[in-house]
Amino acid sequence: MAPASIRFGTDGWRAIVADDFTYENVRAVSQGVAWYVGSDERAMVVGHDSRYCAELFAREAASVLAANGKHVILLDGVSPTPAVSWSTIRNKAAGAMVITASHNSAEFNGIKYKPDFGGSAPPEVVAEIERQTQRALSDGATLMSYQEALADRRIALSDPIPDFLAQLGMMVDLPRLRASGLRILHEAMYGAGAGLLARALEGGATTVAQLHAERNPGFGGMHPEPIERYMPDAMQRMAQGGFDVGIANDGDADRVGVIDEHGRYVNQLQVMALFTMYLLEKRGERGDIVRSLTSTSMVDALGERFGVTVHETPVGFKYVGQTMRDTDALLGGEESGGFAFRGHIPERDGILSGLMVTEMIVAYEQPLSAILAHLEELVGPHAYDRHDVSFPRDGYEDRKQEVYRRLRDHTPATIGDSRVVRVRDDDGFKFFLDDGSWVLVRMSGTEPLMRVYSEATTQQRVEQLIGELERRLGVDSREPAAAAS
Repeated sequence: MAPASIRFGTDGWRAIVADDFTYENVRAVSQGVAWYVGSDERAMVVGHDSRYCAELFAREAASVLAANGKHVILLDGVSPTPAVSWSTIRNKAAGAMVITASHNSAEFNGIKYKPDFGGSAPPEVVAEIERQTQRALSDGATLMSYQEALADRRIALSDPIPDFLAQLGMMVDLPRLRASGLRILHEAMYGAGAGLLARALEGGATTVAQLHAERNPGFGGMHPEPIERYMPDAMQRMAQGGFDVGIANDGDADRVGVIDEHGRYVNQLQVMALFTMYLLEKRGERGDIVRSLTSTSMVDALGERFGVTVHETPVGFKYVGQTMRDTDALLGGEESGGFAFRGHIPERDGILSGLMVTEMIVAYEQPLSAILAHLEELVGPHAYDRHDVSFPRDGYEDRKQEVYRRLRDHTPATIGDSRVVRVRDDDGFKFFLDDGSWVLVRMSGTEPLMRVYSEATTQQRVEQLIGELERRLGVDSREPAAAAS
């Protein structure tokens, strides 16, 4: 049975397979996209990740687009989302649909829409696709069979990986990386990026050992998000020695996670600051830096040191990417481990990010832990954490509004014995404190989660700030998460 409506979150539509993520609803979204694209005669690109039946859902989406008179470039085989974005640009397409639920757990699937520039769709585009999708839920989609569309040459199969790897070679010095002799562990998390670091770096002294690189739609029981608590196997392998760096990617390989040579997790805020420092200090590049409001103030300190402007955006790479395009920014990033680089796509690329980490290690001629120590010399000590509080899916929207209403009506004057000097409330509630630390409460747009973030000079201080705000809201992230129904 079709849902009353299909809503896109900060990065597309996601739903539970066989519940709301069904062929019927995939057809409705595809019809909505077809109506949105309208009479644009350029091709449409369709790709998919490694999730359950992803290729079948991709064929269904491609067939609906073809039935609406669109020429469709269907990417053959599992494709990372950044490769789909690059294929959109490379083929001068009108846009792309990606069948993926990114970092969500195995029971989910979803659809991302990419406009012709390959980045995340801006809010007004998402709103129009939602409107057209609602119409399709009522009126139905125009259909034709996949085999008929192939026979009529309305769908053409294409392998995006060779062009994508060639583009990565324009962004980093692959010959130097191949010759460096680095020993890399790649944690693919059973996702769409499996094997790509090895392909990019093969043919020299550098070695890439792969972990969880086979296709497994259940992700082996893992949560395919490259953050510390979901990477115990990779961290253990790194701690045993024999590797210079560990690189992890999420389910559709648009995010990156990093582990140093001792097996210690490098959080995404540190990675954002490392990229900023590397591009400005070692590469000598200049340009604006764009970060989401959940990312690090270390970037602001580096921007001030090197004389570049730093922009803060709401959460969602559609905002980061748009600001990058508006300012021709050098780097854009968000707390979840998604980073974009000037000269590539205005969108997250976990494979390029992994290569950029390895290039940084080679350029500094130091282990990653020493480069981190150098970063701290420049910006001082910083600690960070994010706590997630899970709610039942039923009633989540009401709970979301209740949390925001409570913070709006009872805005704290102090948190953790520090005075609140500024509040940003356009995307959650971010409290800036007089000691330079901050704490943020934000309700997820794609999952039934409340996320509480903080950055301060010590980990103890971070946990104090998060704990106090949770207590004020009557929640405790240490309790077992409630099952999402």
